[in-house]
Amino acid sequence: MRLSALSRRRLHNFRANRRAYWSLWIFGLLFITSLFAEFIANDRPLLVSYKGTLYMPIFRTYADAEFGGDFATEAQYKDPDMQCLITTGGNESCFDDPAATLKSAPHTGWIIWPPIPYSFNTIDTQNVETAPGPPDAHHWLGTDDQARDLGARIIYGFRISVLFAIAVIVPSAALGILAGAVQGYFGGIVDLLFQRFTEIWGSLPFLYIIILVSAIFNMSFWLLVGLLVLFGWNALDGVVRAEFFRARNFEYVRAAKALGVRDRTIMFRHVLPNAMVATITMLPFMITGTIGTLAGLDFLGFGLPSAYPSLGEIGLQAKAHLTSPWLAAAVFFTTVTMLSLLVFIFEGVRDAFDPRKVFQ
Repeated sequence: MRLSALSRRRLHNFRANRRAYWSLWIFGLLFITSLFAEFIANDRPLLVSYKGTLYMPIFRTYADAEFGGDFATEAQYKDPDMQCLITTGGNESCFDDPAATLKSAPHTGWIIWPPIPYSFNTIDTQNVETAPGPPDAHHWLGTDDQARDLGARIIYGFRISVLFAIAVIVPSAALGILAGAVQGYFGGIVDLLFQRFTEIWGSLPFLYIIILVSAIFNMSFWLLVGLLVLFGWNALDGVVRAEFFRARNFEYVRAAKALGVRDRTIMFRHVLPNAMVATITMLPFMITGTIGTLAGLDFLGFGLPSAYPSLGEIGLQAKAHLTSPWLAAAVFFTTVTMLSLLVFIFEGVRDAFDPRKVFQ
């Protein structure tokens, strides 16, 4: 697809902003990596070879009996007996002394583990004596107060935070742009009534409503997304309204009306592009605010359920365990890095859409 001259100029301006350009690459690499978190941090092997047959536990659940065990339940791959059975091809001596059997019996199978052999909810009772545990060879960033690997929780928590922000910002931005466009373009009684509504809606106590909802319903990912969308759309309403209100009397808008062009076409094809700079200027604040809100709600106990890995929950543990500085360090550097990269990226996008800025 061939880009227009305007799109090429915007792309050139974005690339010329080196800080934004490299921030996009770094953040994109981190986010794409987090999308494959199950291949990086998991308590299930990536690949198992048993008696010449390959198994992929990361995609499918296998019973203990399929690897020479006695039970029909899911195989526990970290159990020494199970590892011995897989490696030795089902040698029954593994039930008596797995360590001795591994030394004496021929190895016919193998197990390939992810780089971090723990998921975000894996409780390590074998290698952790006290929890929280400091960084060591088994847990590079240490463990939390439930002996769960901190590195795994950071990876999964990073993914949850970014996906949550995307799920909130996309509908919030769409609603805010639509509401601001209608108010600014039509003005009059429409603008007056909508302004009174936004003033009343914006004065509602957000945190208090979150507390009430969490007391009535079991908080879920999508319920929390819906609540933040309901209270987040008006962040763009004011700036878009002002841009449309300013542009409605421009000559090209009047000419389009005189030619009989539909209002919808004028609003979103001709006026909205002029409002994009102000809109994009607000987006980094909305995204970083959403991520911060999620972390804050998790810190207070009104956010995502405990089954989700959460940066805010790690922060709460850091507050409760001041003698375990690795908890605070992990969540601090993760949050600062994520938010800084997002701000740099949208700073470059804002400059790329600004017709007054031209980079050589």
